[in-house]
This record gives sequence, structure tokens and C-alpha cells, in this order.
Amino acid sequence: FLCLRRKVKLREQINNLVDLQGADSEINQLHNRKKELPKRLADLDGAFSEHTRKLNESRESLEKANKAHKEREDGLKKGLESIKKTKERLLEVKTNKEYQAMLKEIETITDKNSKIEDEIIVLLDEIEKAKAEVKAAESQYESIRKNYEQEKSVIEGQVGKIDGQLAELTAKITDLRKKIKPNLLKKYDTIKSRNDGRAVVPVWKGVCGGCHMNIPPQMYNELQRTEELMTCPFCSRIIYWDSERNAESERESAKA
Repeated sequence: FLCLRRKVKLREQINNLVDLQGADSEINQLHNRKKELPKRLADLDGAFSEHTRKLNESRESLEKANKAHKEREDGLKKGLESIKKTKERLLEVKTNKEYQAMLKEIETITDKNSKIEDEIIVLLDEIEKAKAEVKAAESQYESIRKNYEQEKSVIEGQVGKIDGQLAELTAKITDLRKKIKPNLLKKYDTIKSRNDGRAVVPVWKGVCGGCHMNIPPQMYNELQRTEELMTCPFCSRIIYWDSERNAESERESAKA
């Protein structure tokens, strides 16, 4: 009876260790996933900022072309007014020298106005192109903005979900650690720290689930009896008999 009771308690301890290992592994995976999310969010923000920059550049180009066009229009208007005033002054000149000087002035202003008109034609083409670019950029930007907000919301939701899962697992781990004997817990923590977080592994078909080495046949037989806590002779991890998986394997072998 005492032997049976000891086996039951040992089995309970092993089950708790297996559950603890599962919870520890899951919490590590969640922490790794959570670490990736800020990078994904940063990449998403960077891509959206780049689209925003391109849209602002298109708008600035249009604004610059409109400003240049207005300056040329104002310059042309002043030039035409200057020609008008100079022609009015022609009626008041008294010498041929003054008359020729005014004609030269009118010619200079006319040439300048002609150049301004050519510049205005070029600018009008630029304005039309800039308007088309801004329109296309704004249309694309709206679609990109919606996708950005949706993806950002999904990532933020994943962060919140992971935080909830981490809280649940932390509580579960705390509860499990209370159920495990201090000496076993210390052994578990020591082995886990030396083996990439995996301290407890199943043995299936005589193979250690940690290092994938075949354990000695005698040890394999003893492991199935669950009379004492055993560790792999190769990787030193705590090993246990995975009765369900081994039973399933045996059933499949029998069918074959």
C-alpha cells in the first residue's frame, strides 16, 4: 500500500512538472511573439510615414508651382502696366532722343513679358501634372491609411491578447510551483537553466524527447514503472513515460 501511495504521489509530482514545463514553454513562446510585435509595428509605421512623406512632397510641388505661376502672372501684369504708362508718356516727349529711349524701354519690357508668358505656359503644364500626381497620391494614401489602421489595430489587439494569456499562465505557474516539492522544483529550475528552458521531456519508443538519444533498455523498463524520478543519462533532463502516446503507438503497431 505504501509503495502504491508513493508511486501515486510521484506520478502527481511528475504530472505537475510536465504541466509546469508546458506552461513555462508556452510563456516563453508568448514572450518571443510579443517581442516581434513592436518591430512589426515599427515597420508598419515606417511604411506609412514614407507614404505620407511622398504625399506631402506631391502637395509641396503643386504649391510651389502655383506660387511660381502667381509670381509670373503678377510680373506679367506689372509689365503690361509699365508698357501702358510708357506709351502714355510718349505723347509728352519733346525730343527724338527721349522718344527713342522710351521705345527701347517698351521693347525691353515686351521681351521680358514674352519670356514670362513662355514660363507661364511651362508652369501651367507643371501644375496640371502636379495636380494629377496629388490626386493619385491622395487616392492611394486613403487606401494605405485604412490598411495601416486595420493592421495596427490587429497588432495592438494581439499585444493585448498575449498580455492576457501571460497573466493566466503566470497565475497557473505560480499555482503549479506551490504543488511541487521544493527539492524537485530546485532540480527542475537547475536543469531548465542548462537546457534551453526544457527540463522535462517524454520518452517515446525508448528515445529521449530532449536529446533524441536511445536510453538504456533497463532504464526504459524502470521508467515505465514510475517508481522513482529519472533523468536522461545523456542530457540530464527529467524524463517520464508518456503512457498515452506510447499506448497509441502500440495500438498502431498491433494494427499493422
